[in-house]
Amino acid sequence: MNSSILIDISQLRVGMYIQLDVGWMHHPFPVSSFRVASADQITTLRGLGLTEVRYVPKKSDPALKELVPAAWSVPEMISPPTNGLETPGVPAAVDPEAARRRLLLDAQNRALAACNQRFAEATRQYQALERAVSDHPDQARDKGEALVSGCVSELLENGDSVIRLLSEGVGERNALHPINVMVISLLLGRSLGMQSAELHDLGVAALIHDLGKLKLPPNLRQPTPSMPLMERSRYETHVGESVAMAKRMGLSDAVLTAVARHHEMADGSGFPLRLSGADLGRTSQVLALVNRYDRMCNPAVGVDALTPHEALSVIFAQLKARFDSVVLGAFIRMMGVYPPGSIVQLVNDRYAIVASVNSSRPLRPRVIVHDSRIPKDEAPILDLETVPELGIRRSLKPAQLPRDALDYLSPRQRICYFFERAVSPDPDEAGA
Repeated sequence: MNSSILIDISQLRVGMYIQLDVGWMHHPFPVSSFRVASADQITTLRGLGLTEVRYVPKKSDPALKELVPAAWSVPEMISPPTNGLETPGVPAAVDPEAARRRLLLDAQNRALAACNQRFAEATRQYQALERAVSDHPDQARDKGEALVSGCVSELLENGDSVIRLLSEGVGERNALHPINVMVISLLLGRSLGMQSAELHDLGVAALIHDLGKLKLPPNLRQPTPSMPLMERSRYETHVGESVAMAKRMGLSDAVLTAVARHHEMADGSGFPLRLSGADLGRTSQVLALVNRYDRMCNPAVGVDALTPHEALSVIFAQLKARFDSVVLGAFIRMMGVYPPGSIVQLVNDRYAIVASVNSSRPLRPRVIVHDSRIPKDEAPILDLETVPELGIRRSLKPAQLPRDALDYLSPRQRICYFFERAVSPDPDEAGA
């Protein structure tokens, strides 16, 4: 085992291998033992308020030997006595911080896998609904209501929920938009105080709002700025077609109304009837906002995609008049200033991707930080609430990232969300 000594923080130099004697959630580094690689890391370490740091000479740059010469003469530590119960050939002790990190990472990976699985299954259920809607509308209704009921029950049983960014490529591509809109709408509806029955109607409306596009040729299912007026008019007919399908499915009047108004805007600029705020109910206001946000993040043409932070900024700065102020305010609080999927630079200049947001802490999301010293599939999620000195400096486009950070963080080409409990599994219980 390598020996270590405590040195004054002022003696810290690039090339020193150090061990931090504080819990990993109380410092911004992915690991608690590492070789200091830059002056920025030294600045960060000094900013933690530490007066001393544990230095491991034998794992440090030999050129530093003269800086703390006494440390290089410290003998190797003798292994502690055993209690006679250890298995021969098995190490008697494990770094408790490393073990805790591994348990936490395993718990985080299981939580993400569960969200991915639920989202993917929801997309398959939506596809089954689509296949049934023309010939068996009653079956389509049952499939849709069962899917939404399950999500509503889970959401209400979760207590506080976190909005979680999903893995790239999860789910069936042609079903990503309706499931994404359903999930975010349910989360927003709940934050607005909607109860079970109202949430159910909102979820069903969000799920089927674009079914009418099945009546359109594929090239007319997504509007573009250069779309000719005749094609635009035909595109807008999908709203009426969706309502007609919902009627054949035997859905409630509340669902029909929300579907009919999911492109109406509070300032009267929407379609097909150019209704304004006074004519719009809360359910359709939620659906209109979430639908617009998801299309901005996930447009038909990928080069037109905005990052989640950009989409939220554009909605707030340029499109605010189109949405109900109460609904928009709740949406911004729920998604956070930096919604999941946003690429950010922290105050210590490191790059990160926002992995999840708890609406009670909109400025302190959980992030995955670029750190070339550890494999990207082992990078833990860092909760910025636990590191108050390590905030977000700015949002970035993926193209602004250095190549190594871009490869490490792997920004999503499609932004998809699901929800999970706000309280993460305790790492001490993760292996139970």
